[in-house]
Amino acid sequence: MKHLLTTTFLGLFSILISCKSDTKTASSTTETAAVKTVKPVTTKDMPFIWEGANVYFLLADRFKNGDSTNDEVLERTKETGVLRGFEGGDIKGIIQKIEDGYFKNLGINALWVNPLVEQIHDSVDEGTGNTYAFHGYWAKDWTTIDPNFGTYDDLKKLVEVAHQNGIRILMDVVINHTGPVTDKDPVWSEDWVRTSPQCTYKDYETAVKCTLVENLPDIKTESDEEVKLPDALVAKWEKEGRLEAEMDELELFFAKTGLKRSPKNYIIKWLTDYVKELGIDGYRVDTVKHVEEGVWGVLAEQAKIAFTEWKKNNPDKVLDNNEFYVLGELYGYGIDGKRFYDFGDRKVDYYANGFDNLINFQFKYDAKRLSYEKLYSKYSTALQTGLIGKSVMNYITSHDDGDPFDKKRSKTYESATKLLLTPGISQVYYGDETARSLVIEGAQGDATLRSNMNWEDLETEETKSLLLHWQKLGKFRKDHPAIGAGKHKMISETPYVFSRMYSKDDIVDGVVIGLNLRKGTKTLKVNSIFKDGTTLTDTYSGTDTTVKDGSVTIKSDYEIVLLEVKK
Repeated sequence: MKHLLTTTFLGLFSILISCKSDTKTASSTTETAAVKTVKPVTTKDMPFIWEGANVYFLLADRFKNGDSTNDEVLERTKETGVLRGFEGGDIKGIIQKIEDGYFKNLGINALWVNPLVEQIHDSVDEGTGNTYAFHGYWAKDWTTIDPNFGTYDDLKKLVEVAHQNGIRILMDVVINHTGPVTDKDPVWSEDWVRTSPQCTYKDYETAVKCTLVENLPDIKTESDEEVKLPDALVAKWEKEGRLEAEMDELELFFAKTGLKRSPKNYIIKWLTDYVKELGIDGYRVDTVKHVEEGVWGVLAEQAKIAFTEWKKNNPDKVLDNNEFYVLGELYGYGIDGKRFYDFGDRKVDYYANGFDNLINFQFKYDAKRLSYEKLYSKYSTALQTGLIGKSVMNYITSHDDGDPFDKKRSKTYESATKLLLTPGISQVYYGDETARSLVIEGAQGDATLRSNMNWEDLETEETKSLLLHWQKLGKFRKDHPAIGAGKHKMISETPYVFSRMYSKDDIVDGVVIGLNLRKGTKTLKVNSIFKDGTTLTDTYSGTDTTVKDGSVTIKSDYEIVLLEVKK
């Protein structure tokens, strides 16, 4: 595998690495530092590091309509509940915003899009009016793209354009279940799915061998029995004129891998095809705890093989030497659980079963009750001890969390500062940066979290100002993996100043950040990271300063300082 990213080191300078902290006084904390000569890495040479990524999560149907010709397809025309039908957003709309520089300006270097595979054709009534599968989690056919979202060629272009702009793609994948059964979407055979019982979550088995909700057939992922394809899928492919081609591909896959033709392995084949053919960079895996953990290990292994094959076949398109990345939605998992999830009758280490990262459902609670310092130091300690080599993804808002950190959007600046500066991967949910409303009149349940992106609000000065705050913090995070992947250390309590340092192999990255500072002129200690005579830039205000006697002085109208070596 060819490593195309070459890191250039420019010169030598001394970075002071903190050895210990002196006793903290009521007003400040000082540090004693030892000198270590290292090779500094400039921002432009900084490689992409997953553990420090800034991820943007969006629902394609609600983000931007880039092609109105696919707004009404497959006769999805029934009247629906509020925000429970297709609204017109698509893959082309996402591509347009990448090309417009929207994500670059936000400091986004990885994009997570909801599942885009073909969804059930009909709607279901869940007591909130008719609902179509605009969200992407009700699969009908894993082998093709839903026409409401676009085409396979659109997805191919999305990956290519994203990569050209330094953005990795996380593909949202589901193995746990098919979509609901409707008149247009028949249930698959009993050797493929179960339709009962419903999960009760009393123990491991009642969380795995069961249906999440009524009328959501559960794939028998525990089965190693070799099965034929569902009749409905065979009939569909035959009608579309691609049955023979699909069958030939299956023959090759099972012969090559030696895997059994079990339900889970068919789906693994279909999902890893997108990696092998398009160069998808990673998965966000849905409903992790509802599938036997060993299944995820097989999925991860096959995805890594597929990614390696894509790199071999596309050497001119390879971004770096990172392996395929696997992120999991293990509902209820929190960073305090370290590596384990407890079902009551057994604990499972999903990190040992293919996962590099798990979504941290605990973050919103920690963000509400902890100060900046307690939050940052807690997460740094956890990631640098029990989770070494792994990470968590933090979020303040998502598509299915009815109790987010800031549902009323009254703490939008604090949301950005806590999310984007906390160790771990950050997940920005579309509209966090523009205060898209999470309370929509008439919308029930999750629908209120899934409104159309509020592009029109960018005409207001209030939203522009908020967006600028997210952009400044986001770009600083993207440029410095130390923020998400490095070690946190408080320099002083008052004023609140801290450092982050990342050092691995030949990569070294250090920053100093100040929060809740006075407006106007402020002096910050920086000698734990930067030596005297070093010229620094406060990227929040755009002000340059030089280290003198271990400190810098900044004059700005902001309460935040983001310090890096001047480029």
